[in-house]
Amino acid sequence: MASVRSHENIEMMTYSEVTDVSGYVGNFKVKIRRKPRYVDESKCTGCGTCQEKCPIKAGNEFDVGLGKRKVIYTPFPQAVPNMPVIDREHCTYFLRGKCRACEMFCEAKAIDFEQTERIDEIDVGCIIVTTGFDSFDPSVMTQFGYGQYDNVISGIQFERMSNASGPTGGKLLLKDGSTPQSVAILHCIGSRDVNYHEYCSRVCCMYSLKFSHLVREKIPDAEIYQLYIDMRCFGKGYEEFYERLQEEGINFVRGRAGEITNIAEEPGEEGKLVVLVEDTLVRRKRRIPVDMVVLSTALEPQADAGEVARQFSISRSKDGFFMEKHPKLDPVATTTDGVFVAGCCQGPKDIPDTVAQAAAAAARVLAMINKGNVEIESAIAAVDKESCSGCKTCLTLCSYNAISFTEEMKVAVINEALCKGCGTCAAACPSGAIISRHFTTQQIMTQLEGVLV
Repeated sequence: MASVRSHENIEMMTYSEVTDVSGYVGNFKVKIRRKPRYVDESKCTGCGTCQEKCPIKAGNEFDVGLGKRKVIYTPFPQAVPNMPVIDREHCTYFLRGKCRACEMFCEAKAIDFEQTERIDEIDVGCIIVTTGFDSFDPSVMTQFGYGQYDNVISGIQFERMSNASGPTGGKLLLKDGSTPQSVAILHCIGSRDVNYHEYCSRVCCMYSLKFSHLVREKIPDAEIYQLYIDMRCFGKGYEEFYERLQEEGINFVRGRAGEITNIAEEPGEEGKLVVLVEDTLVRRKRRIPVDMVVLSTALEPQADAGEVARQFSISRSKDGFFMEKHPKLDPVATTTDGVFVAGCCQGPKDIPDTVAQAAAAAARVLAMINKGNVEIESAIAAVDKESCSGCKTCLTLCSYNAISFTEEMKVAVINEALCKGCGTCAAACPSGAIISRHFTTQQIMTQLEGVLV
């Protein structure tokens, strides 16, 4: 990230979001909303004094509710640029007009409460969409007790807890501050489930195995259980890691957990979380008492994926992820020329696959830039201006926004760079003024006659 920021040909627009996209390949116009940090980027040195002196704390989104942060804060460790932002919703100054401690202690005089948001409009030739994913909210699966029992946590929460920069300094702790002596890790929470997401999230098995290794490393004598449907260790060296964990004494239970309860029915279950599961390898039901339960949650599309898809004219698959042009022959392009996708916004994938896809998307864009011109499809629609009645029927039907209307000539005009030759406009035109090149009405009728004879 630091290399990207210092690159002479890259401009980073952090703490910003795209509000509108128009145009076509080579001629996109993108409007970007630059949200106010209330910190002057040209003056801030990232010393952190303002964060130390701020007296108010709020929930830390990056720690997924496990810890708190100051109202003036750096969004995440090692953020680029390394400068804070003020949380306007919780800042005492914005709420009551008082405090301004951060401004008083800032030697660089970088705090600026008068900043306002602004809209920048830029011209770009290509766009790469890498909006990432959301983690499935396991609270909807009430049988697992997430949000009901203190020591049932999600995979993201465990990740932050085990991280040295996390809210516990890398220590695995229960709600009462003690160390867990037994941990159950449940696979496929929200994925491979007809009630939630039918697809496999691909990464869950491996990050669950990683969690086991972290628990064993931090608490050597802990009892660790992996509850899985089937183990999918698909990558280079992954199967070897699975075998290594078996040698470390991890207990693997083949079966989907049915319920988590705190009701003790047998000796040794008092004060524990009890995982009810059917072990399919030994063909019997088991009750596994543990101190902590980690839910390996599914990867799902971002909550605003539908809005982003509309902005960038991207199709979505039935599971909500952005759809590529072709899963094998063109896995980084979309049906909109000049718009590419990479990473988990296109579908669940591991880090090496994400890096490879991102590099491929960047290479495609660089190839178009070096070439200097763009080849468009030949099988597109065309308007016979003499026959066009100006009814505007085609404008509302075009899903690619490729048709506009000229008030001077009172006829429809097709943008050849946007048109995909789907034929919807040609089929709907009441005047017969729109034709599909290479597939005239006479050609199609002749083919039909040949089929039916």
